[in-house]
Amino acid sequence: MVDPSKISSVMDWKVLEVVKEIRGFLGLAGYYMRFIESFYKIAKPMTSLLEKGVPFIWTKERQAAFDELKKRLTTAPVLTLPDLTKSFTVYCDASKEGLGCVLMQEGKVIAYASRQLRKHEVNYPTHDLELAVIVHALKIWRHYLFGNRCEIYTDHKSLKYIFTQNELNMRQRRWLELIKDYDLEIHYHPGKANVVADALSRKSHVNMAVAFQMPFELCAEFESLNLGFMHHTTVATFEAEPTLEQEIRKHQKTDEKIQEIREQIKAGKAPHFREDEQGTVWYKNRICVPDVDSIKKLILSEAHDTAYSIHPGSTKMYHDLKERFWWYGMKIAVAKYVAVCNTCQRVKAEHQRPAGLLQPLKIPEWKWEEISMDFIVGLPRTQKGYNSIWVVVDRLIKVVHFIPVNTTYSGARLAELYISRIVCLHGVPKRIISDRGSQFTSRFWEQLHDSLDSKLRFSTAYHPQTDGQTERTNQILEDMLRAFAIQYGTSWDKSLPYAEFSYNNSYQASLKKSPFEALYGRRCRTPLFWNQTGEKQVFGPDLIRDAEQQIKMIRENLRVAQSRQKSYADVRRRDLTFKVDDFVYLKVSPMRGIRRFNMKGKLAPRYISPFKVVERKGEVAYKLELPSNLSGIHDVFHVSQLKKCLRVPEEQAPLEGLDVQEDLTYTEHAVNILETSERVTRNRRVKMCRMQWNHHTEDEATCEREEELRATYPDLFASHL
Repeated sequence: MVDPSKISSVMDWKVLEVVKEIRGFLGLAGYYMRFIESFYKIAKPMTSLLEKGVPFIWTKERQAAFDELKKRLTTAPVLTLPDLTKSFTVYCDASKEGLGCVLMQEGKVIAYASRQLRKHEVNYPTHDLELAVIVHALKIWRHYLFGNRCEIYTDHKSLKYIFTQNELNMRQRRWLELIKDYDLEIHYHPGKANVVADALSRKSHVNMAVAFQMPFELCAEFESLNLGFMHHTTVATFEAEPTLEQEIRKHQKTDEKIQEIREQIKAGKAPHFREDEQGTVWYKNRICVPDVDSIKKLILSEAHDTAYSIHPGSTKMYHDLKERFWWYGMKIAVAKYVAVCNTCQRVKAEHQRPAGLLQPLKIPEWKWEEISMDFIVGLPRTQKGYNSIWVVVDRLIKVVHFIPVNTTYSGARLAELYISRIVCLHGVPKRIISDRGSQFTSRFWEQLHDSLDSKLRFSTAYHPQTDGQTERTNQILEDMLRAFAIQYGTSWDKSLPYAEFSYNNSYQASLKKSPFEALYGRRCRTPLFWNQTGEKQVFGPDLIRDAEQQIKMIRENLRVAQSRQKSYADVRRRDLTFKVDDFVYLKVSPMRGIRRFNMKGKLAPRYISPFKVVERKGEVAYKLELPSNLSGIHDVFHVSQLKKCLRVPEEQAPLEGLDVQEDLTYTEHAVNILETSERVTRNRRVKMCRMQWNHHTEDEATCEREEELRATYPDLFASHL
């Protein structure tokens, strides 16, 4: 029974006479709505008076609702506490008026829930409404049902077979994915036997009313379990033992600098310092840390390396520490600690200008003495079997040749094209600038260029900007091919001659003329520009002198352009140098599209090593001492790919399982099939595998399609059988 003296103020509430009084009463009652079953159903007659334009008429129906709410507010609910070690039972029902469900355990009610249908839900078919109420129950009682066994009863029989139905709409498939997260079984229960849920769904027009336990019922449960409790908010208090503070106090007594501060405090010469009753010296509200390396290291480690700090930057770390601690040079100590942290150096991005000033290549003396070349790959396969473009550019006059090829061409086939398309037209070049692709570094190419008296000058490893001329040409060519495909709709290999003609006949800012004019001494004839060329013009005595003068002008224009480009580029870059025997980190990145515990490489380390610098190559490249498992990688790197290691760690990250590729990307390999399953879609069943990847635990396993994995890891599936 409830003490009458404690409920008299509610039971003696006078009849409401104005709208303001209704709002006040419903505000009080609404605070306890979760303990009152069908709260909005009971309050509906009263809430209608709050609508605009409704006259205030106090009817018998509204008086009955008023009395019922006062009764519910002063009566303890008949609910029980859940036992999370036992299974749950949920009764669900839906109608065109609303959704209703009841959570029970061993025949006792734990909670009620109901809500009216939303506007779009009114049009749902019966099957979807009955499924919607199950989803509604799983969402609002997730904290009870997730991870526990539950039996769900519905009066819609077809829901028993929802997991085996082949034809499901998108909404049902989405809900089914949510239901599969729970350990449940759906049973058919006739509507007449499902009294409570049926009543909630058909008679309730509430937004949501969920009933739990009143606080005093919890007290009764505690008493029945012989548990002590207090009628206050504090149930228990814990006090951490301040061992660090004790260590600081202990060493303060023997620290010379702190002893000097004590003397200054006594003399009144240290206004910002104070000494408390226990003899501890404080700087304002910050404890003074003695000059003991072990204590400082412990404080810095706790503020930087632990799970609740996770390697903050020096500024954040200093501002966190200065709220509590003080010692001479603390800001510098924090900055040094963060700067030499091995984890921070390997995982954090650099927020400063890229390293390495622009180093322009030497301008050639004559046409077709030096060329640059590259491949554009990944293009659609044409009817003739081409899927790539070989781009060759003269470094002086910028004349280009676009050669359609296939990535499967052998070195001999490429050499044949090279001689027929380049050598026969322009002779043998003295130098070739290229990236370190396999097409240009194979033994066959080296022998070929030796026989042609050509010296391959490779781009510095993993820095394609060295061959910036060809990279820029590739961009222009790709734009041309896109435009040609949109306007004319032909295959890209058929438009390649037009692209080459257009590029060679277009004005170049660095030359102040077109490449064709720089090569032949006059503009190319086109239907738009048709120039007559006389015999005197072709065989005039000044032809050779004019050609030499044009080359001088071109070289001077290129020199001016290079100087201008360098001045622009160096503003956005910084000079960075290393010494021989320095240790540096090497930048790497996971291959695009490779999954790494569902993050696709987002959590991969940015740098590996550190490695030792053994030689400086030119102004912005360095040779590193790589381990044997990275012997397949060229050991010269551009300075932008390196970061100085301020302190070599005692234990370095292992590289044995890191499959680093030639372009400094790496892949993750599947090492174990943990389990297999089937995912039912609308039209078919998809076999899935839960895979464990190298250097990752079973908790970081990912679900992948079996058909894709079989093609990549056939041996793994053979051993799994």
